[in-house]
Amino acid sequence: MPKRFELLVFDWDGTLMDSAAAIIASIQESCRDLGLAVPARERAAHVIGLGLKDALSYAAPELPLEDYGKLAERYRHHYLARDPDIELFPGMREMLARLKQRGYLLAVATGKSRAGLERVLAATELKQYFDSSRCADETHSKPHPAMLQELMQELQIEPEVTLMIGDTAHDLQMALSAGVPALAVSYGAHPRDGLTGFNPLACIDTPQELAPWLEKNG
Repeated sequence: MPKRFELLVFDWDGTLMDSAAAIIASIQESCRDLGLAVPARERAAHVIGLGLKDALSYAAPELPLEDYGKLAERYRHHYLARDPDIELFPGMREMLARLKQRGYLLAVATGKSRAGLERVLAATELKQYFDSSRCADETHSKPHPAMLQELMQELQIEPEVTLMIGDTAHDLQMALSAGVPALAVSYGAHPRDGLTGFNPLACIDTPQELAPWLEKNG
């Protein structure tokens, strides 16, 4: 059966890795450390997938620009303390292996820094499955379409045979702006009702449903 898509682009946090809760808690604790208003869970969750500067400006709007470095340092401290306990969602490793065997090109588009992505790729031993990746500190942050545009240009793949898979409105807006079909997953950072308005091909509610959907529709 011919494949509908040639390139599958995955967000990382909240899509492949069960890290949303750790990110939210780290943002909240970082703000508390600096005596800032602690953002509610929904506000902290909203920034997942954005580059660090954009995330900090939304999570702590009262913070002066010159103090972003202090908040970023506290965030890294709290997140790295949790990092060893963060795991992939069930079945993701096996899914990526099967997709690779079927001949898909696989990529990552993430709000992580390059250093952060390389660290987690090494820790999970998943780097072997990905043909390329883009991080927020080396191009425009989501929801700008640059990550997808650069990946498609590098891998010489057209938008209509590329699929963006992500758990946030930032992922889906990026795909829409790049003219790329998208698949939403609601088990990560953003709720289902914040995803479906971007008209994804479908909205997957559990990690266990992702691989079967891709096998059937990809």
